[in-house]
Amino acid sequence: MKIHKPSNPMDFFHSKLTNFNVLFLLLLLSFTSTQTEAYHSKDRSGNITVKWDVIQWTPDGYVAVVSIYNFQHHRQIQKPGWTLGWTWPRREVIWSMIGAQTTEQGDCSKFKGNIPHSCKIDPQVVDLLPTTPYNMQVANCCKGGVLDSWDHDPANALSAFQISVGAEGTTNTTVRLPQSFTIMAPGPGYKCGPAKSAKPSRFISADGRRFTQALMTWNVICTFRGPPSN
Repeated sequence: MKIHKPSNPMDFFHSKLTNFNVLFLLLLLSFTSTQTEAYHSKDRSGNITVKWDVIQWTPDGYVAVVSIYNFQHHRQIQKPGWTLGWTWPRREVIWSMIGAQTTEQGDCSKFKGNIPHSCKIDPQVVDLLPTTPYNMQVANCCKGGVLDSWDHDPANALSAFQISVGAEGTTNTTVRLPQSFTIMAPGPGYKCGPAKSAKPSRFISADGRRFTQALMTWNVICTFRGPPSN
């Protein structure tokens, strides 16, 4: 059998090199495509859930515990942490907060004597730091907004704070739910649905012998849609 050799040995080398480059390019494109798909599909079934539990009625509103659960499977909330926002349906005010704070107080000039913590119609709330004094803390607060993923460490995938709301309804039928929720964790990319009433949460006492129940509960589901396109 006669073997035909290339007239120039370098032609054979370039031919092999070209084939190798094509193969490498195809493998690279395949890997890049897989990585991109994994990025967009990551935590497709996970979410950040905000639960709002009304635990006490007040003369002009209520006291609630707000909990943020990072139910995402892989994505953690890193420094500088989460920022939770919403819009009040009326002209509600935040009289006080424990375990978190709003980034701005807003215009509270119409109030005499007792000044609210925030008068903004669209408050932005951030977590407090671990060095916060104990009398300003509630359970699961003060992590600097940093949360682990639920699959990795459920104990550190929850953040909570207490809020006292005024200029609101004082019964289940007169309270109006906050609207237009947003969350930065810490960057953009999350889309929050509307607040929806849910079965009232139940709480167990420290000794495990008594259950109490929230007066009213609603949930907000926020899912990651990816960074906004330019």
